[in-house]
Amino acid sequence: MKSIVLTTINAKWIHPSLALRLLKANLGHLEEACEIIEFALRQPLGEKLQPLIAARPQILGISVSIWNHAAVVELLAELKKAWAAQTEKPVVILGGPEVSHLPPEADIFRYADYVIRGEGEAAFKTLCENVLTGTQKTRHKMPKPPQFIDSEPVKLDEIKSGYHLYTGEDLAKKLIYVEASRGCPFNCEFCLSAIKDGQVVVREFPLEPFLAEMDALVRRKVKTFKFLDRTFNLNIKRALRIMEFFLEKIAENKEPLMVHFEMVPSLFPDELRDTLSRFPPETLRLEIGIQTLNPEIAARIGRPSDPEKELETLRFLRERTNAVIHADLIAGLPGEDIDSFGRGFDRLWLALSEADKTPVAEHLRAEIQLGILKLLPGAPISRHSESFSMRYNPLPPYEVLETAAMSSGDLQRIKNFARFWELVVNRRLVKFTENKPVFENFMALSDSLLAHFGQNWGIDKYELREAVKIFFNNEGA
Repeated sequence: MKSIVLTTINAKWIHPSLALRLLKANLGHLEEACEIIEFALRQPLGEKLQPLIAARPQILGISVSIWNHAAVVELLAELKKAWAAQTEKPVVILGGPEVSHLPPEADIFRYADYVIRGEGEAAFKTLCENVLTGTQKTRHKMPKPPQFIDSEPVKLDEIKSGYHLYTGEDLAKKLIYVEASRGCPFNCEFCLSAIKDGQVVVREFPLEPFLAEMDALVRRKVKTFKFLDRTFNLNIKRALRIMEFFLEKIAENKEPLMVHFEMVPSLFPDELRDTLSRFPPETLRLEIGIQTLNPEIAARIGRPSDPEKELETLRFLRERTNAVIHADLIAGLPGEDIDSFGRGFDRLWLALSEADKTPVAEHLRAEIQLGILKLLPGAPISRHSESFSMRYNPLPPYEVLETAAMSSGDLQRIKNFARFWELVVNRRLVKFTENKPVFENFMALSDSLLAHFGQNWGIDKYELREAVKIFFNNEGA
């Protein structure tokens, strides 16, 4: 039996938590007294409850995100019932990006003894030591509020990595998350990185030790490295060094190896382009945050914007590299209406696919991910709520429901569009030729599909393929 259990509910089984591994790795002498137990969002509640009840830890640490918030509340409510029959319940410590900015009266805090707000590697260790030695008072009579601990950003050259805690199963079957830096220099108001509080904006892990860790993971036969860095190409010299490392490993390895970076589309100098063009097929995936191609909207939310430069970058990636490109757009930004959003979508699609000239190919190496604006707790975009009549869902993931420029009906249609775009285009379900602006045409398709199936989930892919073909045949495509 371990004294400390760290747990979270991951979005999918293939997404192991680097955060939990970092917390465990930095417990010092308590590392061996700690066990990690992870779950997936779709797992039945009973499958999550039983391992935690059976573990009977003294401390239960839970990482909370926007995606698992509701599921964690459900889990804690059931754990509270189970613990009622026990003499002692674990001390519950919550942490993670979601709870770091929630108001103190948030419902989830009814179940917590402590809440660590901010980076937890040092704060969690100190708290565990104090709880286990009895120097930290604990709270077992609810609904008293928890104690909030505001932690400082850790020094990245002083913490231990958690990569050695990835299991053999993780390495063989899951995405392996790594980070070479933390933070973001930009001030996009929809993002929590816009909350700077006088902190150093971007911090980097020491490069050579980081590469040594990556080498160890390569030797353990990791298949997919997914970098968590929000602006991987901010420091070009450093980015080139890391990419050269992976190019060498790809050349040496007989087994497939994929790396996934998130890059800023406006920072693509020639030396970066040359290096990216050297990655072989099926070894490179790039996430490119566009979010909006309307400069006025971008300026309003503090986002740097140069649409022509960004689209030129995407055309380069499509034409001169083997990268799989994942580009993001956000609907519901303050002041952007559905027509502006649709024009941006069409420009993005054209840059990625030449949709006005060529049929959509099954091997297309580009995906457009449509998202609905979310009002993350503490994010500065809330300052526009009144002036742009922005109404949000109060429950996670806090999506905008309507704005002065975009009605609830428009946003619902875009959500439906996004779901069918993922099923039909991103997953290469069919080939079709566009003879209208793609946004207008696919919106008509997504409306038709929703009317036909009555839902946009749980649809047999063969039935979906036939419905799409019938629609475009009827439209003369």
